[in-house]
Amino acid sequence: MSDRVLDLQGVSKIYRTEAEEIRALDNVSFAVNRGEFVGVTGPSGSGKSTLLHLVGCLDTPSSGQILFDGNPVHTLGDQGLATIRNERIGFVFQNFNLLPRISALNNVSLPLNYAGYSRKERSRKALASLERVRLGHRTSHKPSQMSGGERQRVAIARALVMEPSLILADEPTGNLDQKVGTEIMSLLFELNREQGATIVLITHDMAIAQKCPRVVSIRDGKIVEDSLS
Repeated sequence: MSDRVLDLQGVSKIYRTEAEEIRALDNVSFAVNRGEFVGVTGPSGSGKSTLLHLVGCLDTPSSGQILFDGNPVHTLGDQGLATIRNERIGFVFQNFNLLPRISALNNVSLPLNYAGYSRKERSRKALASLERVRLGHRTSHKPSQMSGGERQRVAIARALVMEPSLILADEPTGNLDQKVGTEIMSLLFELNREQGATIVLITHDMAIAQKCPRVVSIRDGKIVEDSLS
C-alpha cells in the first residue's frame, strides 16, 4: 500500500454556464501521507467545498487526476467510488448527519451494514468505535438524547468504524460552541497522534487551521500556501 493516502496531480474543476466559465479549482497539486493531519482553509468561495467533493469521491475533476492509496480513482465506476466512500473514507460533517430515530450504536454500525457485516460483528465493531471516542456508555441513546459534542463524537465513531484510510472532516466544530469545539479538536488530534488516523480537516476558521500540524490555504481555486506548523 502506498505511503500516500491521497495525491492530487494538477486537478482542476470547471463549471460552465452559457454566460461564463467558473474555474472552482485551478491546477491544484498536493499529497497527504499516511498518518498526517492536514488543515485545509480559505475564505468562502475559495474552492474548499469543491476540493471536499473531489477528495471525498463525490465528484470528478475536469482535468488532472486523484490517486487514493496509490490508485487513480478516475478509472473507477460508480460502484467502485461508492465502495471507497463507504470503506476507505470516514466522513465527519458539521451537521453530524446522524439518523434521529436510531441509537448511537446503530448509527455507528451503518457503514458496516452497507458492507455486509453480520449483526454480531456490526455490534462488536460499533461498540469498539464508540469506546474509542469515550462514548461506550451511550450506545442505546438516540441523537436527541445527546449534547452537540456527544453527537459529533458519535459521528466520529461512525467515521472510524470501517478503519478507513482517511478521515475527511468538514467544519466539524461549526455547530458547536467554543469549549465543545475545542474538545472535538482535541479528540481528532488524539486520534491522529495516538492511533495514527490520517485526517484532512476543511475549515474557514484560521484559528482552528493554525492548530493543525500542516496547513494548506486555498484562494480563488489555487493553493497559495502549504506549510508545516
